[in-house]
Amino acid sequence: MKKTVVITGASDGIGAAAARQLKRNGHEVILVGRSKQKTEALSKELNAPYHLADFTKLRDVERLAEELQTYPTIDVLANNAGGIMGNRELTEDGFEKTFQVNHLAGFLLTKRLLSKLIASKASVIQTSSEAANLFGKAFDINDLNNASNYSPTNAYGNGKLANIYFTWELQKRYGDQGISAVAFHPGVVRTSFASETNHFMRFMYHTPLKYLITISPEKSAESLVALIEGTPGVDWEPGGVYYKGRPMRVQAIDDGTLPRLLWEKSDKMLQ
Repeated sequence: MKKTVVITGASDGIGAAAARQLKRNGHEVILVGRSKQKTEALSKELNAPYHLADFTKLRDVERLAEELQTYPTIDVLANNAGGIMGNRELTEDGFEKTFQVNHLAGFLLTKRLLSKLIASKASVIQTSSEAANLFGKAFDINDLNNASNYSPTNAYGNGKLANIYFTWELQKRYGDQGISAVAFHPGVVRTSFASETNHFMRFMYHTPLKYLITISPEKSAESLVALIEGTPGVDWEPGGVYYKGRPMRVQAIDDGTLPRLLWEKSDKMLQ
């Protein structure tokens, strides 16, 4: 079945690779990227519409949401944009950059599109990471701006755990209205993903050395495409977290309190 798919972070890496695969499979792909040059080039290659947005600027996200409202339906929203940053930095909106780019911007975009997503009975997919398990142990619901004990890995792990918490809470709040939310870990992919940090994570994501366990964007994109093309409740369970098509264990144990508080605090930040 042909689907209309919005992919953020589509100018490069997993997003671009997934867009190519989806277009070949006959879907309508709507590209969202930060780089005008890269996004426009991919748009021409695929003959697909594109929109520009810098997720370090929430005004860009608000504008993007208005532009996306013009499409009749959105069957899938793939919140794929994200990144690992360097030194702690606040955006023009006053939020720590890693938190805003990896969670808050996607949260805002999803909230602004909720009515259309519900009407479309859409799937909402979060590109999370195993970093939620490796580095998300420092997650502090009272320090979402990572003011204490900041490091690029801790902030990134917190952001990726926030993606999972958001997935759980989105499913809890709107699953009975037709939304199907899911998160997945794409693996360690050879992309420009960690280009804004000098941390060792940059070496992991950029090295071509074959003895490191990295995979190509094209291979990793297969997991995203499978979720996009799959049927919720049949091919994957709403509210789930997946890696290579199988449920991924999330080490953070929670009774539902932290996802709820994250949603409420994110809402308050955006007021």
